[in-house]
Amino acid sequence: MAGTLYLYSFLDEFVLLYPVYALLFSETGLSVAETTSLFVIWSVTGLLLEVPSGALADVLSRRLLLCVGPLLAAAGFALWVIFPSYWVFAAGFVLWGVRGALTSGSLEALVYEELERAGEAERYAGLMGRASSVGLAATASAIGLAIPVFAVGGYPVVGAASVVACLLCSLAALAFPEHRAATAAGDEDDEPGYWAVLKSGLSEARGNRHVSRWLVLSAVAGAIWGALEEYVPYLGKELGTPVAWVPALVLLVWAAATAGGLLAGRAERVAERPFAVMLLAAALALAGGALSGELAGFALIALAFGAFQLADVVADARLQESIDGPSRATVTSVAGLGKEAVTLLVYASYGAASTMAGHGLTFALFAVPYVVVALVWGRKSPRP
Repeated sequence: MAGTLYLYSFLDEFVLLYPVYALLFSETGLSVAETTSLFVIWSVTGLLLEVPSGALADVLSRRLLLCVGPLLAAAGFALWVIFPSYWVFAAGFVLWGVRGALTSGSLEALVYEELERAGEAERYAGLMGRASSVGLAATASAIGLAIPVFAVGGYPVVGAASVVACLLCSLAALAFPEHRAATAAGDEDDEPGYWAVLKSGLSEARGNRHVSRWLVLSAVAGAIWGALEEYVPYLGKELGTPVAWVPALVLLVWAAATAGGLLAGRAERVAERPFAVMLLAAALALAGGALSGELAGFALIALAFGAFQLADVVADARLQESIDGPSRATVTSVAGLGKEAVTLLVYASYGAASTMAGHGLTFALFAVPYVVVALVWGRKSPRP
């Protein structure tokens, strides 16, 4: 199980097109507004399909969905390189969005239930933390490798490498064990089973207080820092960092996030109040580092991002433990929907705030939601 999970996580993020697809759009003649509209199409696709696909993963084979998802991404990447145009790019982003929706929730539910079946559910946080770190390392490797590969073969070779990675990821999914029934309810008719599972999952997400708490933390912890990471180069330039050193700042942040994922297994059993204290300390580190006006402040920002990544993995583990009903993937997809919504909100808010307040102050402002969540978590609450 562990080896398959790590291989799948690596191949899922090892896409050489990531650092150059914006250049492909630009060289095809797309304007900034048109490129932005593609990102909106991508995000909206994920938002619309996140929860419905989660219910699908509770009715059908989760391993099947994990296999199909990368195939859709491979088709989209191939179309981009072979037939570059606005509408082909849009179709590729739709396929990419569907792929994300199919795999989000499916992977977490499959891994947790297989571990639970083997009596090893306590390993979940550690495994998923390491898997997230493997994914971050894969993205960093793809970015580094894309430079020489692009120099040799341009977009066709980079695109072909990305397609091959997706195909291998799809094959890796077939190695996952799965010992659950393919349908949860309504064996004679899949449609009633699907709607029953969807309703059950949404009811648990709304009505189970403990599930709701971890859903909120999962959405906030992972989405805000994940969106802010995109703006690290801008903050570095604002602080006077030479352009040649900006990638080093990005690498520092990624290294800290990777470490946070690796430490998640040890932190999974920490009580809620110490957990809240850690989250509060990380929020203060984020604000302090951003407002310091010094390059050394990035060390604090990196520590904060590592803590937020740790909190994200732990929140997912606690969420899985809190789910009682049969709709595990559906409930997990609600967390994914929350992350997508928060990410869009951060992007929109950052664009408006940074023009008026600068990047340092804007980073600090986004520490506020973490402070609020930490204070709420610090209050005594009943155990499930």
